[in-house]
Amino acid sequence: MEVPGLAHNITSPMSPCEGMIKDLSLDALQLCERDGSKSQDNTEVEELPVAQNIKISNITCDSFKICWDMDPRVKDRITHYFIDLNKKENKNSNKFKHKDVPTKLVAKAVPLPMTVRGHWFLSPRTEYTVAVQTASKQTDGDYAVSEWSEIIEFCTADYSTVHLNQLLQKAEVIAGRMLRFSVFYRNQNKEYFDHARESAGGRMLPSVKDNSGSHGSPISGKLEGLFFSCNTEFNTGKPPQDSPYGRHRFQVPADALFNPGTNLYFGDFYCMYTAYHYVVLVLAPRGSPGDDFCKQRLPALDIADNRFLTCTRAEEEGGGGGGTGGGLVFRHAQDVNLEVIYTEPLELALGTVAEISGHQLMSMSTLNAKKDPSCKTCNISVGR
Repeated sequence: MEVPGLAHNITSPMSPCEGMIKDLSLDALQLCERDGSKSQDNTEVEELPVAQNIKISNITCDSFKICWDMDPRVKDRITHYFIDLNKKENKNSNKFKHKDVPTKLVAKAVPLPMTVRGHWFLSPRTEYTVAVQTASKQTDGDYAVSEWSEIIEFCTADYSTVHLNQLLQKAEVIAGRMLRFSVFYRNQNKEYFDHARESAGGRMLPSVKDNSGSHGSPISGKLEGLFFSCNTEFNTGKPPQDSPYGRHRFQVPADALFNPGTNLYFGDFYCMYTAYHYVVLVLAPRGSPGDDFCKQRLPALDIADNRFLTCTRAEEEGGGGGGTGGGLVFRHAQDVNLEVIYTEPLELALGTVAEISGHQLMSMSTLNAKKDPSCKTCNISVGR
């Protein structure tokens, strides 16, 4: 998208919003070069009406539509709209790459509703404020403007399946070759498993996924599940003995979670300012509540033919062992760390719990980890 040029000689009242959008790109819009005050020459110009009843609709992760009520008697006099769009800052907010671009957008007066679109300054799942001025360009190049409208708040949406498919394609590029595995495993502290036995009927119960990964992921803070790993060490073909999540490990045959009755979904692709990349996958028994949730939000993967996690029948590969579950063969991608979310409760009796011999590497935890917004490998051209 070509970035529009700056508008010059604009004088209007100071924006009512205090935040600053740091990096802008918008179809059919220009950017104000500076804030100012009302033109000193507008005393002979009839006062322009303030935009009333502002409505925000059709919100996506990087766009929205805006409209408001206007007096038809003065509509022909209005040549431009000034739109003041600001991110509601908080201590955990993402930082933009540039810091010297003003927040105010200038659009030629077009029929409403008007679409505001721009991945440089709109991020998913983020709260914004917006206010509007109507303006009339004068013969001297200056603008007569209305007062600012009331400030409206809204929140952008999650990634759509279109955006997730873009992430999926990027993840496929670096997934690497497929290695066989036979178990899924889940590390926790001893108290977690004691509680499952004594207070949860011998079951591990799903919990809501944390906010790690892409800011726009539709499963963060919404999907309930149990976190599992399946990556193996290259030299042994077995799970690593180190873990950031606890020294006790529940290990279960792969077919207990992953079989022809399971649907597989792609959930996310991210890194944490390191060379290691993570792919989030969801395993949901067909027809389960988790399956219904994912069908509406996530790209589905063919369980026998994808670049991350596969389940095939041994006879389809010409026989041979290496799998479990009555002739099923399982493989995982070698060059990404897989985070597998199983959406249903799971009986401890289906597997074993034992203490690992390695270390608890807390620095490797992805709990609520923030995605590196500058990584070209795992980011797409929408808000991070």
